[in-house]
Amino acid sequence: MEQTSGERVTGAALRPARSIGVLSLLAMMTVQVASGLDARPERYTGPIVVLLAACAVAFAAGTWGTARAVAAFGAAVLTGYAAEVAGVLTGFPFGVYRYSDVLWPQVGGVPVVVALAWGGMGLAAYAVATAVAPAGRWARAVAGAGALTAWDLFLDPQMVRLGMWTWADGGAYRGIPLSNFAGWLLVSALVMLVVGRVCGDAGPGRGLLALYTVMAVMETVAFAAVFEPTDPLVAAAGGITMGAFAALAWRRSWQR
Repeated sequence: MEQTSGERVTGAALRPARSIGVLSLLAMMTVQVASGLDARPERYTGPIVVLLAACAVAFAAGTWGTARAVAAFGAAVLTGYAAEVAGVLTGFPFGVYRYSDVLWPQVGGVPVVVALAWGGMGLAAYAVATAVAPAGRWARAVAGAGALTAWDLFLDPQMVRLGMWTWADGGAYRGIPLSNFAGWLLVSALVMLVVGRVCGDAGPGRGLLALYTVMAVMETVAFAAVFEPTDPLVAAAGGITMGAFAALAWRRSWQR
């Protein structure tokens, strides 16, 4: 069927956003590689997260439109930030922890890049959720919560080993309490609901699926072969879990 001129204009308007997404993704991968080769990888955390956020917003804009992409990102950032502030002040919902002074700037005791990370990976996980569970916002919330929490199987061990935050009492998974992952499931579900409120039934967008997949692969390789010391347990736990969500999302996406 022939496209209308309005549809052609819309498609043309979205292509630059997708190009920015690709460039941001390549830049993020480059910085991640550089961080793995540096004796002080913590210095790269801020740039990596900023590029992650830029990539997610650009790919989302290329699929959902700029206004909805920015609004969804902002909603995810604010939800994650509010949960982090509550966690720092009360220990709920993640458990008792505190941030060090490695990540700056901080607002209310929470590093700004942490909130940006919730937004960037929140959009990527929402794309996974819409591919895995295209019908029903509660099904998407559950799928997206699992996809986003799977990322934390990598994130927390990495950030703890870099001294970016510490847990008061340690825990069963590389010094991280299981309450943290319960909290992640809860907050991630809220992120999925607020993003879904903005985006409605918008499709997943393969750019965001690519971002989620790249994060899964890069983190798996880093823990398996790059970090000193390596950590096969974390590589397996995160790689298998994120990989399963990514594989299912791609399969459902191709089927449609």
